[in-house]
Amino acid sequence: MSDTLDRLHAVLEQRREADPDSSYVAALHHRGLNKILEKVGEEATETLLAAKDAEHGDEAAQQALIAETADLWFHSLVMLSHLGLDHRMVLDELARRFGVSGHDEKAAREQQQQ
Repeated sequence: MSDTLDRLHAVLEQRREADPDSSYVAALHHRGLNKILEKVGEEATETLLAAKDAEHGDEAAQQALIAETADLWFHSLVMLSHLGLDHRMVLDELARRFGVSGHDEKAAREQQQQ
């Protein structure tokens, strides 16, 4: 999976500076962070709705959820790229959480925010 993310990261970085008329990613970057965030929100909503359909749905409903999740991840990666952040930072954060109780991790975050 990391190889796929690395390859996608390279393409996103390349297209970040491309002609907005010839690249969807470049067009998103050109329109700015608010447009990218709008797309992330839209894809998140579509993913939630697809998950509800997939809960008791058939294979097609499950595949629709996979497709919507891919769209959500893609647009999240565009958001990170726009902000100059690397997807590996997210993977590192997930790796850091291995072996840590979700309840303990959440409590630690809440303490840091105080």
